[in-house]
Amino acid sequence: MTDRIESVLDWLAEGAPTAATAEDILEQLCRRIEACGVPLWRVSVFVRTLHPNIIGRRFTWQPDKPVETTAAPFEIMQDQQFINSPVVHVFRTAAPMRRRLCEPGCPMDFDVLHDFARDGVSDYLVSPLRFTNGEIHGVSWTTRQPGGFTDEQTRALERVAPALARLAEIYALRRTTRNLLDTYVGPHAGERILHGQIRRGDTETIHAAIWLSDMRGFTALADRLDPTRLTDLLNRFFDAQVPAIARHGGEVLKFIGDGLLAIFPVDGGDVDGASACAAAFAAARAARAEIAALEAAHAIEGVERVRFGLALHIGAVLYGNIGGPERLDFTCIGPAVNLAARIEKLAGELGRTLLASAEFAARCPGLVPVGRFSLRGLEAAQRVFGLPEETGAAER
Repeated sequence: MTDRIESVLDWLAEGAPTAATAEDILEQLCRRIEACGVPLWRVSVFVRTLHPNIIGRRFTWQPDKPVETTAAPFEIMQDQQFINSPVVHVFRTAAPMRRRLCEPGCPMDFDVLHDFARDGVSDYLVSPLRFTNGEIHGVSWTTRQPGGFTDEQTRALERVAPALARLAEIYALRRTTRNLLDTYVGPHAGERILHGQIRRGDTETIHAAIWLSDMRGFTALADRLDPTRLTDLLNRFFDAQVPAIARHGGEVLKFIGDGLLAIFPVDGGDVDGASACAAAFAAARAARAEIAALEAAHAIEGVERVRFGLALHIGAVLYGNIGGPERLDFTCIGPAVNLAARIEKLAGELGRTLLASAEFAARCPGLVPVGRFSLRGLEAAQRVFGLPEETGAAER
């Protein structure tokens, strides 16, 4: 077995070249270990991560089943069964843990052991996966082999764990990098950054529907509310918008205090941008409804009303890296963004939640004329459109 397990270690050291994903690695690893004469019933790898919503992911392999990937939310840290699980025990102690369930008198000190015993598991081994930064993750091995793992099989699994840890750490770092980029700059911008678009001036002109929104009266609220309540209010305000934008294919580019800038890129098949405008408009209606329900569902002390203003426009934007030599922002700029900002301000002046440019309205049925207005910085008066159910200034 020693010679055969060496081939598994070499495969891991080479970066598992025949596997394309983390799931493929676990599937092929388990098959290779079985081919070495180690009968496995179930193998689980738990790797913690840096993510705003989850603490880690579990990858579980069983024969004749696809590898299952599950995300563990932060709430699981309140679950006593998880807190008292063997894997968390290994996280704390950084030492292997084994329970030979086939032996009389085996300690049944974890709830999961009773489940394994009912499934006919004879042996259960949890090995720590030690990352180079000191973090401890874990892999568990189970078998139904009569008598459990032999000493030789146990030694083989213990040799696999360090090699697996090196590869798991590489994949975990990649995942963390993507998590952070998705969280702070958005998935599309993050993808561009990962593919090397990181130099100042790396930009391109794209066509997109532009979303620019803010909370009305935020300055007065900021003066009146304590920081904790103000932060809570802002998070709820953005919770009413961001999921709707994402569901309809948009990407949030930045938060500016109480403001939000997002784009809905025009793809190659969307010749005149009508699909991008329809998506932005659908997201706008969904967000407007969510914000209208916000104060009723989540009363916030000191806030009588949450008011929302949004401008929609479509045009060419310069999309990419802008900033200082070593501190960049991945964003979009250009006359189209400036026009959206002017329209968003006008929406507040007219007491409307939503206004759209003539270019946007021409591609999106359901908007009605509001008027023609002079906007700061623009020579020609601009015709704007709004929702038919809202009242505002008469068209002029």
